[in-house]
Amino acid sequence: MSLSKVCLVIGAGDATGGAVARRFAREGYTVCATRRSLDKLQPLLAQIRIEGGLAHGFGSDARKEDEVIALVEHIETQIGPIEVLVFNIGANSPNSILTETARRYTKMWEMACLAGFLTGREVAKRMVARPDATSDAPSGQGVAHKGSIIFTGATASLRGSAHFAGFSGGKMALRALAQSMARELGPLGVHVAHTIIDGAIDTEFIRTMFPERYALKAQDGILNPDHIADAYWMLHQQPRDAWTHELDLRPYMERF
Repeated sequence: MSLSKVCLVIGAGDATGGAVARRFAREGYTVCATRRSLDKLQPLLAQIRIEGGLAHGFGSDARKEDEVIALVEHIETQIGPIEVLVFNIGANSPNSILTETARRYTKMWEMACLAGFLTGREVAKRMVARPDATSDAPSGQGVAHKGSIIFTGATASLRGSAHFAGFSGGKMALRALAQSMARELGPLGVHVAHTIIDGAIDTEFIRTMFPERYALKAQDGILNPDHIADAYWMLHQQPRDAWTHELDLRPYMERF
């Protein structure tokens, strides 16, 4: 088994998740990246390896308990200790409450919150069981920093807009989960953080579906995934006497 420290990214898509994976790989972490389709991970894995990093890809459905348990067990026994978990599943599918279905609503909650609970629980079990920190990151003193768990939130984590009942319900629940975990796990040496990504991100989806918003890129009016990833790295590096639990990231021109 490799003794490399591992960064597990659940939902390593083409924007934020992929940028986070590349950022931690550049810092010497072995990246374990997941998507439901392993084929869609291949460009990211290839890029990390070309840049000299180590990466493993997994096709996994984070809503399924048995798959999550097996994934974490495999990584911990065959690759290395998970020092950082980044949960980055989106689940954004707007629809009118008048036509929303129970099936769609439930699926969004499963993706946005249940999956966060399952992966957070399984990784936390491993982190708190470690006798010492697995990181050489600053920890202030003593034992302490046994790992970081970062949940990606959104504008919907704070308010439910029209047509976003399902998405906001799941994201608000994820925020509550993060708060509860932080209060329980912080004293045990695990840094739990929740980020609010409040604004459009530089993605193909935004470029295609919202060209007027995408045009603001030239004025730094949409979020650069690499800069989001820098913030995630900063969160993991924080000493425990000044841990951030919730971090807002938004373009300077975004209203809030």
